[in-house]
Amino acid sequence: MKSSLNHMPLRKQREIGRVLEILHEEFEDALKDGTAEFKKRGRILKIILFGSYAKGGWVDEPFTMKGYRSDFDLLIIVNNRKLCEFAEYWHKAADRLIHDKSIETPVSFIVHSRREVNTYLKEGQYFFSDIRREGIVLYELDDEPLAEPAPLSQADRLRVAKEHFADRFSLARTFLKGSTFYVEEKDLRVGAFELHQSIEQAYSCILLTLANYGPPSHNIKFLRSLAEEQDRRLAKAFPPSQPGPAGRIGG
Repeated sequence: MKSSLNHMPLRKQREIGRVLEILHEEFEDALKDGTAEFKKRGRILKIILFGSYAKGGWVDEPFTMKGYRSDFDLLIIVNNRKLCEFAEYWHKAADRLIHDKSIETPVSFIVHSRREVNTYLKEGQYFFSDIRREGIVLYELDDEPLAEPAPLSQADRLRVAKEHFADRFSLARTFLKGSTFYVEEKDLRVGAFELHQSIEQAYSCILLTLANYGPPSHNIKFLRSLAEEQDRRLAKAFPPSQPGPAGRIGG
């Protein structure tokens, strides 16, 4: 796998350096008082940059009419599946990455154990196959390589994509119908919840259909950032709100 960031501006490289510092600091802090053996042995094995900043072609235009800025997309690989739990081990890191003033680029990260990643690769899971092929290793504890990805035929990819689309698009439509019903019934709380579920399923539909990957997250902003990496037209269809009255939702 690649390890050079020379294709990126120095300021972006400095931002990534700060991102790595925060991830390590907060992970160590989350484990420091642990008594369970898996916590004592807990380690980050690899941090891999993927997406547009790894492949090239990122967008960094926050002050234009597009108002779009590509995320740093990271795969964090740990040595135990229990350490993937976001609320317990990673939420403080995510919060710091949002508020650290030296990091201007949005950061999205997913966490998996090495066993999980290797299993996905051996199953031909092309989301992880693409990361293995195009990703850039930012940190690694050891030099143990990831498993070789199994090839998946175009026919199999099409079959899997169709199955995902049929399942998730149907769910998105059902939740949207529910939202419309409850809003008409003046039950805005349930209507908003159903709408959130519909949007979540819609983004999951895109990710599963195009990448055969659905992260265990209910965070729409996070799902959106991953989906936009799969098809940049989504950013044009739903542009971020612009500063000032012209771009304010409901303004």
